[in-house]
Amino acid sequence: MTIIAAADQRSHRIGFASASFRSIATKMLLYTTLALVAIIWAAPILWMLASSFKPAEEIYRVPIDWIPDNLTLDAYQHLFAEFPIWAWFRNSLIVAATTTAITVSFAALAAYPLARMRFKGRQVVMIMLLSTFLLPYELLMVPLFLGLNSLGISDSYFSLAVPPAANALAIFILTQFFQNLPRELEEAAIIDGCSRLGFFFRILLPLSLPSLATVSILTFVASWNNFFWPLIVSNSSATQTLPIGLAAMVAGSGMSMKQSVIMASAVVATVPSVIFFFLLQRFFVQSVATTGIRG
Repeated sequence: MTIIAAADQRSHRIGFASASFRSIATKMLLYTTLALVAIIWAAPILWMLASSFKPAEEIYRVPIDWIPDNLTLDAYQHLFAEFPIWAWFRNSLIVAATTTAITVSFAALAAYPLARMRFKGRQVVMIMLLSTFLLPYELLMVPLFLGLNSLGISDSYFSLAVPPAANALAIFILTQFFQNLPRELEEAAIIDGCSRLGFFFRILLPLSLPSLATVSILTFVASWNNFFWPLIVSNSSATQTLPIGLAAMVAGSGMSMKQSVIMASAVVATVPSVIFFFLLQRFFVQSVATTGIRG
């Protein structure tokens, strides 16, 4: 019996060691794959950043110099001296911030009754919202532009920021998150004398910071990079956003523009989105980590 017990114990230790080895190997394979994906994703961005600080003769050098031999700010000096970058940057920032604020505010107000209240037609409203995903944005641009143009506000910050703020995806994301919050919180708040609006502003929104951050990031990046809609409604240099201005800059200069200047303009256009993401990264990661967990 002693021999059999010792053999069973040894077999158990071997099985535990084998399972631990498989777990470690799986994690190593996962981390290695993620590292390779991160390197592949980051390589073009790092090359763009390095090229913006290179003299023209170093950009096409083979093999690639990831660290420039002669760091120079000539591309940035030329970019800011010859083109109204600050005006384009300001317009893009105003439009992106306004669109994000309107989207998050109205999407939260729309998602609350859809997620927490029971009323006739709620499912119909949800189906109508989801059905808008099937409509291509290009189909809506013509009637939107005609309506804004008939009101005389086509070339304005309002026309740039407000129409894209109608975002069904934002409402859907917030609705799903609000549904996952425990109903006991709302019942306890109502028993304590809190109104629905009081619960919404004092309890629901603070608990929903991860989902609000997710919607903010998606909206800000989409608005900052939006090209087609500003191209249609912006008819003057006073309202040109950064993507439109940079496209006009490259098209107007043609082949005479240095590649380092183009790379510098790409860096300027990329930095705000990256900064905005890192500012809200903690809430975004928390939102991903809690997806699917119901209260």
